[in-house]
Amino acid sequence: MKHFILILTGIFSFLSLNAQDKKILVAYFSCTGTTETAAQTIAAATGGDLYRIAPEKAYTAADLDWKNEQSRSSKEMNDDACRPSLADRKAKVEKYDLIFIGFPIWWNTCPRIINTFLESYDFKDKTVVPFATSGGSSITNGEEQLRKLYGKGIKWKPGRLCNDGTDSIKSWARKISR
Repeated sequence: MKHFILILTGIFSFLSLNAQDKKILVAYFSCTGTTETAAQTIAAATGGDLYRIAPEKAYTAADLDWKNEQSRSSKEMNDDACRPSLADRKAKVEKYDLIFIGFPIWWNTCPRIINTFLESYDFKDKTVVPFATSGGSSITNGEEQLRKLYGKGIKWKPGRLCNDGTDSIKSWARKISR
């Protein structure tokens, strides 16, 4: 019986060490700070590194005016081929096993800069978890679009809308990162 308990203890210790050895990146795009707060919560809960996905040219309040068809964000979201330039390419995705990618929901999907980010690095054999914030939309359409466009070679885990407070976000992040 003692041998059995020792073996079980060894197995649980091994599994626990493997989970702790997992390298986690929390990459996020945020203009107003809402998605950034969710990203910080996820990073704190998982021990992950934070990386801000920033556009080469920062968005102004006028750029984000979704009611204006001529605003920068409206034009970008109306053009499926649009890929806003990144401020840098220093995410070092290759050194991570699990990557959370966060964004605000724009026009019921993810902003085009998320496409730029995913197309700028090699995510083959990486586990990716989308998360989003929104004033009224779900993550469903954005998550489906990302899986459809970038599904090959990526291990996707279910995403989550992170509008409901830090405790539930922490709990979800810990569970999904195991």
